Amino acid sequence: MNIQLSEGTKQMLNKVPEVTLWFWLIKIMATTVGETAADFLNFNLHLGLGGTSGIMAALLAVFLLMQLRARKYVPWLYWTAVVLISIVGTLITDNLVDNFGVALQTTTIFFGTALLVTFVAWYACEKTLSIHSIVTTRRELFYWAAILFTFALGTAAGDLAAEGLNLGYLNSALIFGSLIGVTTVAYYLFNANAIAAFWIAYILTRPLGASCGDLLSQPVVNGGLGLGTVGTTALFLVAIAAMVAYLTINRKKSVELIPDQILE
Repeated sequence: MNIQLSEGTKQMLNKVPEVTLWFWLIKIMATTVGETAADFLNFNLHLGLGGTSGIMAALLAVFLLMQLRARKYVPWLYWTAVVLISIVGTLITDNLVDNFGVALQTTTIFFGTALLVTFVAWYACEKTLSIHSIVTTRRELFYWAAILFTFALGTAAGDLAAEGLNLGYLNSALIFGSLIGVTTVAYYLFNANAIAAFWIAYILTRPLGASCGDLLSQPVVNGGLGLGTVGTTALFLVAIAAMVAYLTINRKKSVELIPDQILE
């Protein structure tokens, strides 16, 4: 694959993992943790949205800086950043809705627009939105900006469907899961564009994970299964840690060095 780099950029290995079933499983679990961990820190530990947001934003800044400084994909570092950005994305939406009274419809439209603008700017600068070519710092910055907006958008859309439209957590999960299924069929059976299919599925996994998280953690009287935020968060964090450890130990080389020719 001939990856064209802008003048003055530095080479590094692709910073994003191979998109496999493991990738999607960890991604969905990370989105679930983003929903339940935010609620746990906010309500169970009584940190409030402001305190929780400050702490998690600081942690995200530390791990995101470590991720940006890395020269290759490091599983534990990458997925820690994803979990943290999932929590922060959730908190951004929750702050807008709960503290500033912004309607879920408005936040959904706002973050959808912000994501679209990010994609347009990314493509204008790099001529690709492929995650298989995250080989410069600028591309990685676009990538993480897009990820943040997908989480904030997914939180708003998931809450809008489950609570704003009174569909409930189970129905919302089924709807978003079905949309992911349609996207998968379109890609594998009808040769839909791979990049578009990836980002559509990535966006949809956020409200799916949020709906699943609420379904598991919320009290039965509110339409959930009553596992609580502590139990749900712990369960999925352990599962994520186990899968990341497995991938770290067993992963095969899935990225290639950039050919020397393109640097000449």
